[in-house]
Amino acid sequence: MKYFTLLLLAFSFAITQAQVTIRITAVPNNTPAGAVLYIAGTFNTWNEGSSSYIMQPDGFGAWTITIPEGTGTAEYKITRGTWASVEGNASGGYLPNRTFTFTGSPQVKNITVQSWEDIAGSGSSSTAASNVQILSSAFYIPQLNRSRKIWLYLPPDYYTSTKNYPVLYMQDGQNLFDNATSFSGEWHVDETLNQLFSQGNYGAIVVGIENGGALRLNEYSPWVNSTYGGGEGDLYAQFMAETLKPYMDANFRTRPQPQYNALIGSSMGALIATYGATKYPQYFSKIGNLSPAYWFSLTNLSNYITSTSNSLSNLRIYFVCGQNESTSMVPDVNTIKANFLSKGVTASNILTKFDSYGTHTESYWSGEFSAAYQWLFQDVTLTNIAFENEKAIMFQNQAGEIIVSGLSNEIEFEIYSVQGIKVDVVRLNNGTNLLPNSHASGLYFLKCKTNSQFPATKIVLTNNK
Repeated sequence: MKYFTLLLLAFSFAITQAQVTIRITAVPNNTPAGAVLYIAGTFNTWNEGSSSYIMQPDGFGAWTITIPEGTGTAEYKITRGTWASVEGNASGGYLPNRTFTFTGSPQVKNITVQSWEDIAGSGSSSTAASNVQILSSAFYIPQLNRSRKIWLYLPPDYYTSTKNYPVLYMQDGQNLFDNATSFSGEWHVDETLNQLFSQGNYGAIVVGIENGGALRLNEYSPWVNSTYGGGEGDLYAQFMAETLKPYMDANFRTRPQPQYNALIGSSMGALIATYGATKYPQYFSKIGNLSPAYWFSLTNLSNYITSTSNSLSNLRIYFVCGQNESTSMVPDVNTIKANFLSKGVTASNILTKFDSYGTHTESYWSGEFSAAYQWLFQDVTLTNIAFENEKAIMFQNQAGEIIVSGLSNEIEFEIYSVQGIKVDVVRLNNGTNLLPNSHASGLYFLKCKTNSQFPATKIVLTNNK
């Protein structure tokens, strides 16, 4: 019995010793005083602010945490409690996931936090033009119950004219305007549009939605890839169509009709752009696809396009990629092109460009953006005229209030739980409307039975009691 006990103790000791200790030896000088540092990764389902994964000061100027032994390779990042305040690279931009591999032996990994994505000045100088700004550092996505940084480009004459502008909704927003935040070089969207404007282009607003880092693949595909994830793309597309676009149309001088609104993205961003315009052609009729990653869910996307009851005949679609990016890139683009042709999109409204020099890089997409933008809007006549929204607009802001415009009178809405149970009734007017705070916090649906302009909309209620 004594021999067995000794064996058990030895085994337990080995298990407790076979673990990985992450040790942060330095953080940026502009880290807020008293900041709490967290680790988020595959070992805690990427929970960016879990109290169980707080890095602890070791008394010697470092922060540490020990991860119990597991198997395989783990991915992780350091945050200050939210994905908006995640660590960045040496330039202050997006940092790819860190990794370590469990070996069955104790390990100590010393790392340095180089910058924080939400704090300017920790990386290289910004290259963004003066007419680029951060619309919100944490724009709320009610459909996914998370927030995201949104970039905004306004044309040079936005504040000196009365013009209403087309809008480009673009993915991977941190890569569009600023080399200091880009993954591996920016697209120069601001410089390109400013130059075109100086040459007589009418101008366009650009909304750049930053990707969610570790959540990027999930959000950019409505379907699950058994190897890489996915599955949240439908909710993300709903966010663009039913939350972000109404917000832009209510707060900026946009042209809300579909022929003036484009979804543009590269790689996985092109996949969600294609899906978003297919599902919401009443909001977006232009699609810019640069090196689309259709391989991620080609069969599902093909079936969705060919089976949808939505009218797609007014779509205008630009495809560009390198001939040698992958063996499936060009065939996949041709498959999706054929799907759209079968749904009534005219051949003249589809352009495919396969470049011998094309690579799967930000620098290639930067060089192709101008041509894609100009072709997508070459059939649109833009003049400096007053432009009226076609319908009333409603959206939930970050404070949880409902903002409404365009109503001719007060309208009654019903609030339903996700189980389909009616829990409350509210009357909404133009302007800011408060929602009840007496229900359990969570997602609900806001429905109007008397006005077809308002589809059932997801909202978030917060119990303040």
